[in-house]
Amino acid sequence: MFAYIHRPAGMLRELIAITVAIAFLFLGVVHAQEIQRIGSPLVQQYTKSEYKAGNQNWAVATGKNGIMYVANADGLLVFDGQYWTVHHLPNKSTIRSVAVDSAGRIYTGGLAEFGFWEDSGYGQMQYHSVSGLLGSENQLRDEIWKIVIDGDRVFFQSFSTLYRYENNDLRAIKGRGEPFLFLHHVRGRTFIELIPSGLHELQGDTLVPVRGKDVLGGANILTMLPFGEDEVLIGTAKSGLFRMDSASTIRKWHNAADGLLQTAQLNNGLRVLGHYYAFGTILQGVVIVNEAGHIVQHLHKGNGLQNNTVLGIHTDQQQNIWVGLDNGIDRIEINAPIYYYADKSGSIGTVYTARIFDGNIYLGTNQGLFYSRWPAGESYAPFAFTLVGGSQGQVWDLTEVDGELLCGHNDGTYKVLGNKLVPLSSVTGGWSLRQLPNRSDRMLQGTYTGLAVFSKAASGWQFSHRISGYSDPSQFIEPVSATKVWASGYQGLRLLTLDDELTRVQQVQVYDSASGLPRSTFTNVFGLAGSPVFATDSGFYRYDDITDRFYAYDQLNEQLGSFASSNKVIHADSNRYWFINHAHIALVHFGQKGLVQVDSMQFATLNGRMMNFYENINRVKDQVYLISLDDGFAIYQAVDSVAAKPHLPLPLIRTVSNITDSLSSRRYTAGAAPEIPYRHNNIRISYALPWYSAIPLRYQFYLEGYSRTWSEWNEAAQKEFTNLRQGNYVFKVRAMAPDGTRSGIAEFRFTILPPWYLSWIALVVYAVLFVLLLVAGRDWYRRKIQKHRELIQANMDRKQREALAKETEENEQRLMKLKNEQLERELAGKNRELANTAMSIVYKNELLNNVHDELLQLRDGEGRKLSNDQLRKINKIIEDARSDERDWNVFEESFNEAHENFFKKLKTDHPELVPNDLKLCAYLRMNMSSKEIASLLNITTRGVEIRRYRLRKKLNIPHEKNLTEFLLEL
Repeated sequence: MFAYIHRPAGMLRELIAITVAIAFLFLGVVHAQEIQRIGSPLVQQYTKSEYKAGNQNWAVATGKNGIMYVANADGLLVFDGQYWTVHHLPNKSTIRSVAVDSAGRIYTGGLAEFGFWEDSGYGQMQYHSVSGLLGSENQLRDEIWKIVIDGDRVFFQSFSTLYRYENNDLRAIKGRGEPFLFLHHVRGRTFIELIPSGLHELQGDTLVPVRGKDVLGGANILTMLPFGEDEVLIGTAKSGLFRMDSASTIRKWHNAADGLLQTAQLNNGLRVLGHYYAFGTILQGVVIVNEAGHIVQHLHKGNGLQNNTVLGIHTDQQQNIWVGLDNGIDRIEINAPIYYYADKSGSIGTVYTARIFDGNIYLGTNQGLFYSRWPAGESYAPFAFTLVGGSQGQVWDLTEVDGELLCGHNDGTYKVLGNKLVPLSSVTGGWSLRQLPNRSDRMLQGTYTGLAVFSKAASGWQFSHRISGYSDPSQFIEPVSATKVWASGYQGLRLLTLDDELTRVQQVQVYDSASGLPRSTFTNVFGLAGSPVFATDSGFYRYDDITDRFYAYDQLNEQLGSFASSNKVIHADSNRYWFINHAHIALVHFGQKGLVQVDSMQFATLNGRMMNFYENINRVKDQVYLISLDDGFAIYQAVDSVAAKPHLPLPLIRTVSNITDSLSSRRYTAGAAPEIPYRHNNIRISYALPWYSAIPLRYQFYLEGYSRTWSEWNEAAQKEFTNLRQGNYVFKVRAMAPDGTRSGIAEFRFTILPPWYLSWIALVVYAVLFVLLLVAGRDWYRRKIQKHRELIQANMDRKQREALAKETEENEQRLMKLKNEQLERELAGKNRELANTAMSIVYKNELLNNVHDELLQLRDGEGRKLSNDQLRKINKIIEDARSDERDWNVFEESFNEAHENFFKKLKTDHPELVPNDLKLCAYLRMNMSSKEIASLLNITTRGVEIRRYRLRKKLNIPHEKNLTEFLLEL
């Protein structure tokens, strides 16, 4: 007994009925009320590396909003379908028990501590200790293993004491010196086992022995569940199952599961789907039985669980079973339409085909043909596959026809008889068998090397012959008449015309892109609603025998969506077909008036788990299909199409955090539109929907005040918004389940506060500054006006001074002009005087010359010329008169006055000039002719020219420069 006390303990069973009832009301119509007995349900594993807490998970509970709570070795685990979080008790102890009341309080118990948690919003959990209400004399020292909620009362149970918490009052109930085992609440009654006294009922605060408790002996009671109309099912550790009626009469329940539960050491249990019972064990995982006591499922490490020790068990609002394990947490989808058989050891290989025949299931794999008994009856039976002798090698096809099972093998074709193979044909590669229309005694087979014919005899189907004239590999064949067959394979698409005896191919017509087909990696032919369709990469095509061409099947392709490029089509039932697009599955329903419904989401867990191009789905019985997988097979139980879809709850806003600065990241708690500082205007909003499925939910969000439209559907469960402007925002999010069901819209309102420079204080400061600025502006404007006036006055004074200065300058200019005019007049007068003087000199010289000439002609009375002495005297006088410098001096003085010291400047620039050169320069400047100059210089005109030439050289005047112009420019 005491050795067992240290074993794992179960959790609250009393909430099961309530949880199931809520789930049914919440979901409307559950997808499947029957648990399949064939295969195993999908098990979603959550490892400690994923939830990042301790190995052991002692109990599981479901919140009113669907959030899962797990009592973990490290604390309270919270899972909302997207995110795991762990919350620690104040003393950091292991949490052994957890329960949730109708108000959403999460009660937990651990070592020397128990109390409750409240979700303060957006994933924030606040803990309130209840054990602190104990007085010093009742101070808690042991662990709380069970928590039971009974209306407003909450019971916390350790192995020594039962604590009742009500209206914030805590009272301890002792077991009369005997230790407790576990507390149970079922059908409104509370039971607890005392060791060794046995089962007692708690009535008020008194423990009353149950009348029939002696039947149980010393069995340890680990679960008590409602059973039938008014009974209670009692599960014990090693003594099996018992039933107690309303009169407290207890009797042993002998059933098919009893032996397994005793051996496996039952540890906890719960009722699921109203009429099934799931028991967690220490050694053998989870065992599910029905009300007749038959085992319908057995989940253990070999078929999905992480380990076999189940410490806690509970259901969520979808009726999934959650198990807390000694190492990890698993979710079991017992309510899903798909169950599985997985070859964990790899002993059977990759499954290419499967059939149920004569009470056996046959699997054709790459290693051979395997068989096992197909479970019959009400009890669960695991598969035990055995290789059929002589079947080693690749099995391609299993076809059941007329009560016989034929096996297409790499080595040929065989008839399957139980665990034996009977050879029929040695033609290698039996890919597919098809009966000919209107000839039920003939079958065609596509093989590696063309076509083969099988005929029906009295002893059954027999190989007849190979068809000559065609030897291409034919993976898919589809007869359209007794003599025409479509064949497709590695060599492309062919239409074969056979002779009436089916002995040879008379005509092979090849079809490719020239016939309207697209360029595709495959072109496969299948029957759809009585007509052949052709699958390609670019969608389905139809053949028009009138034009002998192919045309895209647009109407079908548009409605199939992504499954328009399916590589395989398999008939399911009268109006439904399986479309397989490279190991992705859809069940397509062809309704009236061309309505096509494509259901692919519920098969998403199978995507990629089938052998590409060799996918196979077989109908086992009505609404049950066997789907071949890489490592086994899946059993699909079709759901009634008229069943109501589940109602999804609203998504939950889990966290709203600031991501502006990772060092100062903070989360905002729940409230009416939290106000977020502008400096934190980069936020991350995380959301989740506690709706648990192996196929992820998809979300769509919209931020009112920021976005224009809803986002695309996406599996991401968080969204970041950066650089949000100030203002009010409403974040909206909704979810969509795999079957297309949409949830309502959850909203989160928040406000981005204005930046500091737009706050009220800042605005007041701005107003004060504005007033001060107005005052300062007014003063500045006044000063500016004053300065402007002063400037205008200064400008007026300046302009007046300028006007006076200008007038003075004009007067001075006029005066100077007058002076210049006067000077010009004086200069002109002097020039005239100079010219007159020069002309006087010229005249005098001419007169002297004339006198000289006349003297030379003068004769005496006798006609004789004057004597030479006389002439010399007179000539001397004339020459003296000519060479008199007084005339020149007067001329030079007048010339310098008129021409600004011309001679002085000329002597300075050209000191080599002699007086005669200066005279010549003066005469030239006065623009006198050579004759006049010759007279003034008393030389000949030729002499003047010679002197001019010499003067040019002395003055170094260029050849092209005029001498007179040069002198005028000085």
